[in-house]
Amino acid sequence: MARHARGFDVDEAQAHLCKVDRKLAAWMDKIGHLQADPRWKKPFDVSDALARAILYQQLSGKAAATIVGRVEAAIGSDKLHADALGRVDDATIRACGVSGNKLLALRDLSARAERGEIPDARGLATMDNDAIVATLVPVRGIGRWTVEMMLMFRLGRPDVLPVDDLGIRKGAQRVDKCVEMLAPKALAERGERWGPFRTYASLYLWRIADFTAAPKPAVKRSQS
Repeated sequence: MARHARGFDVDEAQAHLCKVDRKLAAWMDKIGHLQADPRWKKPFDVSDALARAILYQQLSGKAAATIVGRVEAAIGSDKLHADALGRVDDATIRACGVSGNKLLALRDLSARAERGEIPDARGLATMDNDAIVATLVPVRGIGRWTVEMMLMFRLGRPDVLPVDDLGIRKGAQRVDKCVEMLAPKALAERGERWGPFRTYASLYLWRIADFTAAPKPAVKRSQS
């Protein structure tokens, strides 16, 4: 059974994208070389990562981190595992600031983990991207975008393009100087040339969407 490595050669990805897309290459040169994400090499727990993703949804990073810290204290563990979450009742978790919908999502995730329906990191290494998406999106509160973020930032899969992500779409709009953002289907077609390094292209598109040129230094004129 083939295993998928975590991470990829960013130098190879850079060279490929510069070769196949001159418009993107110009932006890449402006932004600078992006390094490999250190999380690609760090061990992680799949259920814990999904639980944190659920808790972070629709909140600022600071607010979500506060709630996660309260949940960790309530369950007496820094890992949001099914067994640890199962040690406390619903009221205790709700008192941490967790919404009703997120509580239901956490309980569904825990139940699926206990039934062995959530692969561990070793199991994910034997699965392709589509298989991972198909396995994890049935979990309440986990959509395709959430799984794509795991594929990119935890597993380091090289060829992921989150076409529904607003930042990705804005970045592509700036690259092509379009009046409107491309629809997800059109963006998927536009991004085919970036394969097999669409993840690296995506990292640039996020930065392009937020890019603001540094102000030019004032020129001293003889009359001033």
